[in-house]
Amino acid sequence: MSDDKEKCPIVILISGRGSNLQSIIDEAASGRLPVEIRAVISNRADAAGLERARAAGIETRVLEHGGFADREAYDRALAELIDSYHPALVVLAGFMRILSPAFVRHYRGRLLNIHPSLLPRFRGLDTHRRALEAGETEHGASVHFVTEELDGGPVFLQVVVPVRPGDDPERLAARVLEQEHRLYPEAIRWFAEGRIRLDDGERLLLDGKPLHEAARLAAEQELGARS
Repeated sequence: MSDDKEKCPIVILISGRGSNLQSIIDEAASGRLPVEIRAVISNRADAAGLERARAAGIETRVLEHGGFADREAYDRALAELIDSYHPALVVLAGFMRILSPAFVRHYRGRLLNIHPSLLPRFRGLDTHRRALEAGETEHGASVHFVTEELDGGPVFLQVVVPVRPGDDPERLAARVLEQEHRLYPEAIRWFAEGRIRLDDGERLLLDGKPLHEAARLAAEQELGARS
């Protein structure tokens, strides 16, 4: 799709280095991902990902949370800022804040997150260490619609990364992150092309049919292939 009018308008939220952001920028710039990134917003002025966005000519905004009375007040201001760009989809790419229920409800069905585990296993932080301590033979990453339950929204796409003998949390994290960079643009593509949707009962629909469990992609698979 070469015409911006045919592209899905998105806003991306970050807090840090923005490596997943870069993968989205690269895929959009190549024409393989039919989105228009209207803005990148961070809650931290020193987030390195902001420079990635600026280098790509994408508008950036900073809304730091320190000056707000509480989480709800910040989230109201954040939603107002996001809505000024009229996105069809809001993408969390390392946005390190727990979102208020009102914020999540406002973007129901159009708010995505990527999590570094095979959800529902290992919600929360420190997933790579926990996977190793549990003796897992496979690990990976998941993309899900965000709901009020932390890391508990419907998962529709995952990538599997084998756990190798001698892995430590850092080595495993690096291999998972490499696959996240392939997984997240593909998941966003599914949304942008109208393939994946969340119905009124929080049921996933893929190509108009119920998706009863997340689609899984091996780390070696080419993610551009259609399921």
